[in-house]
Amino acid sequence: MNIINCLIDFSYTFGQKKNGMKSKVMQERLNRLKMEMEEISDEQKNVREGQRQIRDKIEAIESDCGELKKETKMIIQQSARIQVKLALIFRILKAREECDSATAANLTQLLREIVEMEKVIG
Repeated sequence: MNIINCLIDFSYTFGQKKNGMKSKVMQERLNRLKMEMEEISDEQKNVREGQRQIRDKIEAIESDCGELKKETKMIIQQSARIQVKLALIFRILKAREECDSATAANLTQLLREIVEMEKVIG
């Protein structure tokens, strides 16, 4: 009986030491996992910050794009008005060249009205 008790006691002690080693290994694994989780958390924060910065840049680009579209539209309108005035001036010169003073006077008056209207509009 005494030998059996010694074997039981030995296996119990050996098992505890073995479990203690397992516990230490598990604790090391847990610590490593915690560190990895913290690193992943930091990386996710960095990714979110990068995404926020990109979103801000995209919004700024979209705003600039909107402004450029407005400016382009205004330039196109100005160009069209200038082309109309140049066409009128050309027709006025042609009418004067042909000694058609009535047509030249009508076209000149039309040109004056367009210029005055532009002044009012701004």
